[in-house]
Amino acid sequence: MSSTGLLSSYLLVLFALLLFVQPTNARAAIDAQNLGAKYDATASNITFRVYSSRATRIEVWIYKTAQGAQEKVSYVLTKDTTTNIWSKTVSVATLSGTYGITGTVFYGYRAWGPNWPYNSAWTKGTGTGFASDVDANGNRFNPNKLLIDPYTREISHDPITATCQDGSLYATGATHRNKDSGACAPKSIVLATDTTSIGTKPTRALKDDVIYEVHVRGLTMNDTSLPASIRGTYAGAAQKASYLAGLGVTAVEFLPVQETGNDQNDIDPNSTTDDNYWGYMTLNYFAPDRRYASDKTPGGPTREWKAMVKAFHDAGIKVYIDVVYNHTGEGGAWGGTDGLTVYNLYSFRGLDNPTYYSLTSDYQHPWDNTGVGGNYNSRNTIAQNLIVDSLAWWRDALGVDGFRYDLGSVLGNSCQHGCFNFDKNDSGNAINRILSELPSRPAGGGSGVDHIAEPWAIGGNSYQVGGFPSGWAEWNGIYRDALRKKQNKLGLETVTTGTLATRFAGSSDLYGDDGRKPWHSINFMVAHDGFTLNDLYAYNSKQNNQPWPYGPSDGGEDNNNSWDQGGNLAEQRKAARTGMAFLMLSAGVPMFNGGDEALRTQFGNNNAYNLDSAANWLYWTRDSYEADFETYSKRLIAFRKAHPALRPANFYSGVDNNGNVMEQLRWFKPNGAQADSAYFNDANNHAIAWRIDGSELGDGASAIYIAYNGWSGSVNFTLPWPGTGKQWYRVADTATWNEGANTVVTPGSETLIGGENTVYGLEARSVLLLIAK
Repeated sequence: MSSTGLLSSYLLVLFALLLFVQPTNARAAIDAQNLGAKYDATASNITFRVYSSRATRIEVWIYKTAQGAQEKVSYVLTKDTTTNIWSKTVSVATLSGTYGITGTVFYGYRAWGPNWPYNSAWTKGTGTGFASDVDANGNRFNPNKLLIDPYTREISHDPITATCQDGSLYATGATHRNKDSGACAPKSIVLATDTTSIGTKPTRALKDDVIYEVHVRGLTMNDTSLPASIRGTYAGAAQKASYLAGLGVTAVEFLPVQETGNDQNDIDPNSTTDDNYWGYMTLNYFAPDRRYASDKTPGGPTREWKAMVKAFHDAGIKVYIDVVYNHTGEGGAWGGTDGLTVYNLYSFRGLDNPTYYSLTSDYQHPWDNTGVGGNYNSRNTIAQNLIVDSLAWWRDALGVDGFRYDLGSVLGNSCQHGCFNFDKNDSGNAINRILSELPSRPAGGGSGVDHIAEPWAIGGNSYQVGGFPSGWAEWNGIYRDALRKKQNKLGLETVTTGTLATRFAGSSDLYGDDGRKPWHSINFMVAHDGFTLNDLYAYNSKQNNQPWPYGPSDGGEDNNNSWDQGGNLAEQRKAARTGMAFLMLSAGVPMFNGGDEALRTQFGNNNAYNLDSAANWLYWTRDSYEADFETYSKRLIAFRKAHPALRPANFYSGVDNNGNVMEQLRWFKPNGAQADSAYFNDANNHAIAWRIDGSELGDGASAIYIAYNGWSGSVNFTLPWPGTGKQWYRVADTATWNEGANTVVTPGSETLIGGENTVYGLEARSVLLLIAK
């Protein structure tokens, strides 16, 4: 064989090997396609690339301004039949010299397909070529609707603004299909590479985190210490990094910050109609929401977001974001007699409806486990590409350290159309692909992503607390429900001390069976969607029908397991102290809602998703009780952070592992005897205590003792052995008699209580915290 033949053979073998070792995940292939619109290395050309497997024609329409003007030029894209990627490269010089487009380039797509074939006689605002709003295969193409690029890095504005308030421009159906949305529609923006620093990412283990859930806008809108121009913005939030670090927070979790349709909140500040304050209707998964930027110029939201992230990173705080990959801002059917055909076309639906949405078996409607418009098709490989690509963008380019997945069970769907079935063992579903391509942070800390699921949706087998695969942490709704019932529903709900013990110790029944650990349980008493911590103990039922600015809000849970403590304000504050103590003294990762550290109220509204109002924003003045509670929260967090025994890497052991004659953890009855199964399972028992051997867990305290009296009257607790030569000292007691700035004392100021067999009277519904010294 000649040398040329040998070389050819070698190259063929090498090519085959390369094919074999290429990543099998589709994200790597799509990344190589550079979806979206990007400048080349010299900024001389822009290449537009968009995916559609079903379109028969796609055009990119380019605009000089974002809103209120017609396009300057349009180009037909060419399809690669292998990848279904449509592309077009355009000269920047041509855009400038011929069409007067200088500076920012705004664009959108128009697409034709089987239900609306291309006809050369078509002009915008006409029905030429129309066949149907939807066909038998679920196609919903409509060239009259200008579409957002799913991979754009920013969009210009929201569909509804003060100057464009007609939402029907984006709708299909007989009445609306011929309305052209071009002048009003949000435009995708071609952005150059940004070099703003995100700082150094914290590498802290998830087990050591304290999570603060908050809305970017609500965090600072009421803060008069900040310039008015940055209140409610990323720049304003950056100014709170030092406050949160001082409070002890190690991770801030923002409600959705990916671009959503929320500019309408500004149109009428005294109306809640159609307001979308929380932002759970995503228009684009890559773009930081422009509404929260003080710099709203193209590229401004990205720069300001990254500068904020750096401020938090510089303070040692991780940044998490709440992401909504279960549905999109296009929503569901408009309803009425024309409901089959009237749907919004903003982006995904107009490019490839059956790829991006899970549909009913007849392909005519979205399959809905979300209650807000239908499931994103998380079992489709291409739709998954967008999820993991956008996650990688937020992680790598925008500096995010972790994600909380709204209605995360939808991402575990094992089928595409005509069904829903959560299956954590399905290797092809989104939850497993996310872990494969964006690995979770190691147990001991380091690089990686903290993945946190909201482990439920609506209907089917979507309630999956404890059901996610290894690598996922979860909002532990069972923890929340059990402790709320025990505090607020004595005599009405049965929660045994055995159940309490399991929740306090990290919920091994939920997370231990598949190799997960206590820190995979995100413990919370309240979150954004429900009462605040204060209101959980101040209202018997939701108060959502109040007038502005406290309401009205529709929806919201009717069964909140809340109680106003008989209207006794001191008891309400005690209950809130006890609830915060539950969080900070339990194994697992505590999460609380922004403002709960100072008894923030929503005045009983438990579904304030639409209240972009001063009553719903965090407030920064404190009365004496609020100031005391903030000190209490700060000191309790500090105690948790100072004691690794409360943050175990593994589930507690019930044996003595280091030979000091003290088990790593022992449970006690109030009389000091060891709690047994009979005690744990007796529904008449309402008090439980436990002692942790700090010496086994690297703790500075040789032992920690915690007691909870869930009964309606005082209970005497006989204290156990604190260790050789030790006595018990009180750190905190949440009882009403101990209210004030020193409910939790500073280290070194603990009060001597006594040694073994000392009797301590603990007030009803209170928590006692002791250390051995």
